[in-house]
Amino acid sequence: MEGIQTSAIRIISRAIEHEQEKRLQPALTCYEEGIDLLLVVLKSCTDQEKKKRFREKLSEYITRAEEIKDTIQKQKQEGKYHEQIHIQEYSTGNGYAHIFGPYLDDSVSEVFIEDAYIRNFHQINNFLQFCELLVCRCSKLREIHLTTSSDPGQHQQAENLQHVFSGLQKKNVSLKIYYSDSLHDREIRLSNGWIIKIGRGLDYFKRIDKLSLGTHNLDLRPCHSTTVDIFHSTHVKATSDKS
Repeated sequence: MEGIQTSAIRIISRAIEHEQEKRLQPALTCYEEGIDLLLVVLKSCTDQEKKKRFREKLSEYITRAEEIKDTIQKQKQEGKYHEQIHIQEYSTGNGYAHIFGPYLDDSVSEVFIEDAYIRNFHQINNFLQFCELLVCRCSKLREIHLTTSSDPGQHQQAENLQHVFSGLQKKNVSLKIYYSDSLHDREIRLSNGWIIKIGRGLDYFKRIDKLSLGTHNLDLRPCHSTTVDIFHSTHVKATSDKS
């Protein structure tokens, strides 16, 4: 049980950090995960004094989580939810699961991605890794809409995206691809209302040498400096440019 308790403490500490940074949705997610682990520890604890301390902490964290949930719900209803993340130059620990994970769950059935630079092999590989995260976190996911630009010099763009299409199809997820030469904003819209705007789109990682740490685990890969803005809307518009 020591391992579970250690994990719970680490996750609750992360929740407190997120809350201090005003990242309410990630804070709520961490509080809920930490509370679940502490409940497991509490059930197995036989020391009455420790049980008492666990109950007091659980009561404190449950109250805090409920307050955050109420605040999020109120801000959603008022259309005022806004969260901002500054990814620092050469920083690590900013993989897709860390940035997007708190907003991905069973309520997501469609995802709309607008990113002009899903063209080169490494950019399509980034997109694939993002799709893998969506498939793992969103059990009811049925459609991914990608709007990007077509690069005549990248002859393998369509072929590589076709491979991603085929892989998603095996998971009963439809990938719909649209090309536009007038894309400006880079954003991801989820059908549960979350809207994530990233200055550099999905391609915010630095290039690394082959077989370097971070090749597969994006949390270990250094990043370019960029800003992530997260909003919530009760209505997520579908991709409008389907040329």
